[in-house]
Amino acid sequence: MIDERPASIAVIGAGVTGLVAAYRLLQRGYGVRIFEAGPQPGGFLRTFEVGSERLECFYQHLFTTDGAAIRLLDELGLLKSVAWRATRMGIFYNNHLYPFTSPWDLMRFRPLLGIRDRIRLGLVALQLRRNQDGAGLDDISALEWMRRHAGGRVANVVWEPLLRGKFGDMADQVSMAWLWNRLRLRFSSRTLLSRREMLGYQRGSFGMWIEAIVRMIGVLGGVIQTNERIVRITRDDGMLAVRTETGGRQSFDAVVATVSNQAVLSLAPTLGEPYAGKLRSLAYQDALSLVLTLDQSLTDFYWLNVTDRSIPFLTVVEHTKLAEPERYGGRHIVYVSSYPSGETSPRQLDVDGLLASYLPHLKRINPMFDESWITGRWLFQAADAQPVFTVGASARIAEHRTPLPGLYLANIAQIYPQDGGQNYSIALGEKVAGLVAADLEATGAP
Repeated sequence: MIDERPASIAVIGAGVTGLVAAYRLLQRGYGVRIFEAGPQPGGFLRTFEVGSERLECFYQHLFTTDGAAIRLLDELGLLKSVAWRATRMGIFYNNHLYPFTSPWDLMRFRPLLGIRDRIRLGLVALQLRRNQDGAGLDDISALEWMRRHAGGRVANVVWEPLLRGKFGDMADQVSMAWLWNRLRLRFSSRTLLSRREMLGYQRGSFGMWIEAIVRMIGVLGGVIQTNERIVRITRDDGMLAVRTETGGRQSFDAVVATVSNQAVLSLAPTLGEPYAGKLRSLAYQDALSLVLTLDQSLTDFYWLNVTDRSIPFLTVVEHTKLAEPERYGGRHIVYVSSYPSGETSPRQLDVDGLLASYLPHLKRINPMFDESWITGRWLFQAADAQPVFTVGASARIAEHRTPLPGLYLANIAQIYPQDGGQNYSIALGEKVAGLVAADLEATGAP
C-alpha cells in the first residue's frame, strides 16, 4: 500500500529562519512541528512594552534593498505599515561628535588631518560600492585591506577602533568581505539627492511579523511547542528520531535545525569530519543591549559609532530618530550595544551595574546628559548572537545538507558575508525549505 501521509518535518528553533522555513514547507503541504527551547517564538525579534507600544529587545530596521523581507511583509499584509525615514550616522572620536553619512561629511572629517587622507577615504568608499559581489575580499583581512587602500591613518582613526570594539582580539583576522558587505548595505540604502540613509521601521514593532507568521502556521496546520528543548537527533529505521529534554521522542522524515553550530554538534555528535570541523571553526560573539528611555534626545544621530576604546560600548542607536517619540509616550529610546567576551560575559552583568559603568561615557558623548533624564532601563543578553567571519571563511561554511541524511542546518553562520539581519534570516528560511522539499520530492514522499 502506498503511504499517502504528508511527510513530517521538525524545525528546531522558532526564530525568524525557523518560522519562515516552517511557513514555506506548510504552504507546500508538509506536516511541520516547531520545537522552541524558550517560552515564546521570535528569537531576536522578541519585544517588550514601553508605555502602550511594543519595542524590540535588540534594535531593528529595514534597508531599502531588503528584498526578501519586503516581499514577505507584502505577502503578510504588513508592508503598508512600514514607515521609511532618512537617518543620519555619526562617529564619536576624541571626545567629539562628527557626522559620518555623506561624502561631504567624509571630506569634513577633521581627525583625518590631510586632504589626501579624506580623498582616499572617499575613493575607498566608491571602490567598495562598485564591487558587486565582494570578489577578491575573502582572503584578506579588513584591517590589512584598509591600510593598503585607504592608508594607515584612515585605518587607525576609523576602522581599527570599530573592528577592535566589535571583535576584540580577533579584529586582525576579520575578513574584508564581511566589512565590504556591511558598507555595501549602507551605501545602497542612501538616497541619490540627500545621500542620507533611508531605513524602514514596522509600526507596532517587528513583533507583528512574528504574530502574523505564527498565525499563518496555525492556519496551515503547523504546531509550535515552546519550552521544549531538543537534546538529541538520531537516524532510526529510515526516520529521524528527535528526543526532548523531558524525555519525549518523535520521528520525522526530515529535521531543520536553526540553532548555532555548537548546538548542532551536541544534538548530532555523529556528523563526522570534515563537516564537524567546519562547525567548530567558527567563533561566535555574545551581545548586550541596554535599552534606555529618556525624556530628552541624546544626540542628533540615529546611529553613532564609538571609536574610543576606553568606552565600553560600540554603538548608540537612538531608535526615536527612526520612529516617532510620540509612539512611546514622548520618550526618547536609546539602545547602547556592546559585544562582551571573557570576564565580561553577559551572564555576569546586571542592568544597574552596567548602566553605572556607562553613565560617565554617555556624558562624554553629550555633556548635557544627566542621569535624571533616564525614565526606564532594560538589559537584554544573547549568547552566540553573531558569528565572527575570519579570513578565508567562505571555504569553511558548513553545507545546509548535513552528513546525517534528512538533517538540515540553517543558521546565521551560513549567510556569509552577511552576519545577521532579518532579511537574510528570511531568505535563509526560504532557501532551506526549498532544499528540503526538493529532496523529499525526489524520494517520492507525498
